[in-house]
Amino acid sequence: MVNFGGAAACAAMLAYALYAQYGLGLEPCPLCIFQRIGLIALGAVFLAAALQHPRGAGRYVYAALVALAGLATAALATRHLYIQSQPPGSSIPSCGAPLDVMLRYSPLTEVVRKVLTGGGECSQVNWSFAGLAMPAWVLVAALVLGFAGVRANLRQ
Repeated sequence: MVNFGGAAACAAMLAYALYAQYGLGLEPCPLCIFQRIGLIALGAVFLAAALQHPRGAGRYVYAALVALAGLATAALATRHLYIQSQPPGSSIPSCGAPLDVMLRYSPLTEVVRKVLTGGGECSQVNWSFAGLAMPAWVLVAALVLGFAGVRANLRQ
C-alpha cells in the first residue's frame, strides 16, 4: 500500500511540476529537470515494488533502491537550495546553454558536471508555498518518501 502511495505521490509532484511549467509559465532550470528525473526514478522503484510485492531478499533490494533514489533526489534539491541561498551578486557560475542544447552538443558527463557546479539561472526563486521554494518541497518529499519506502519495504 505504501509503495502504491509513493508512486502516486511522485506522479502527483511531477504533474504539478508540468502544470507549473506549462500552465503557470515557470521555465525549469537544469537542476529542476534533474530533480524531476530523481522523482521519476523514485516513483518507478515504488511502482515496481508495488507490482512485484517482493518477499525475502527482494525487500532489501527495493528498500535500498528507494533509499538511493530518495537520497539522490534530496541531494539535488539540497544543491539547488544552496545555490538559491547565495546572496545576489555572488559569483555563481552559469550552467550555460539550456539543458536540451547542452545535451545535444556535449557528452552526458560534461553536462552533469556543468549543471552540478554551475547554477546561475538556478538561483532564481520564482515560486514558493508557505515560505518554501520548490526545491525545499522536493527535499522534504524525497526524504519523507524515502524513509517511508525503506520502512515499508523492510517491514513486508
